[in-house]
Amino acid sequence: MSDYQRNGAALVLCAPSGTGKTTLARRMLAEYPRIAFSISYTTRPPRPDETNGQDYYFVKPERFRELVEQHYFAEWAMVHGFYYGTPLAAAMRMLEEGKDLLFDVDVQGAAQLKNTLPSAYFVFVLPPSRSSLEQRLRQRASDSEEDIRLRLTNALLELKQAAWFNTWVVNDDPDKAFKDLCAIYQTACLHPMRSPNLLQQLVNEFEPSLPEP
Repeated sequence: MSDYQRNGAALVLCAPSGTGKTTLARRMLAEYPRIAFSISYTTRPPRPDETNGQDYYFVKPERFRELVEQHYFAEWAMVHGFYYGTPLAAAMRMLEEGKDLLFDVDVQGAAQLKNTLPSAYFVFVLPPSRSSLEQRLRQRASDSEEDIRLRLTNALLELKQAAWFNTWVVNDDPDKAFKDLCAIYQTACLHPMRSPNLLQQLVNEFEPSLPEP
């Protein structure tokens, strides 16, 4: 059979802050070289382990608002007092070239991506319990008491949006959660919409060899 074009798969990860979504995303990128990370823009300060241009593009609020006015983002939202946004043109170009993309966004961004990237697969990572989420936030030691209360309040609002996602992954056991996420990614890659011309090309190859009625 002749070569056929494969469209890239878009995997959108969403979770309350502190659930372990970023750790899972990094493991996915290390496991699958085919996946590229969709680097978001944000106005929040970088954390000690974050690198500009690798984890996020860190920009000033005025620059972010300029990009919004230019319709630069596939989605954007304010989360915990800071702006976050996903570049649209770069994401579409990579998917058209057959590169798989991993998105790490909040529920507001995921809802917008549902419109701009309807073929994406949406995964919500759930904490096993409220107490475990609070413990993880405190162990992170990067948030104030006020920030922790805000993130727990927002977690409830985010969990109420999880019903429309394609799949849930409970991050109780990190290794199991990672295996579940790998299975979801592989399933997304095998969806017929990834290779829209494959079936027709195969049918075209069969038809000339059929005997005349």
